[in-house]
Amino acid sequence: MAQLVTRVDDELVAQLDEMVDKGEVKSRSDAVRSALEEMLDQRRRRLIGEAIVEGYRRIPETEEELRWAEQNGREMVAEEPWEKW
Repeated sequence: MAQLVTRVDDELVAQLDEMVDKGEVKSRSDAVRSALEEMLDQRRRRLIGEAIVEGYRRIPETEEELRWAEQNGREMVAEEPWEKW
């Protein structure tokens, strides 16, 4: 496993230590690892979303596909066992 050495503002370290002390995270390393994983996951999701949008820009839905989607959406909503308030 690779090591990463970085410098962090004292206030961030104090907040991080507070999270460790309160048991919100196991350790500083665990907190940093979790934050990096979350940031990378958000990036991955953004890139996927951008690729999907670009795909629809290159090959837009046809009128027939849009009608089909709307009809199926209406049927799915109608089939739901909606509770009455």
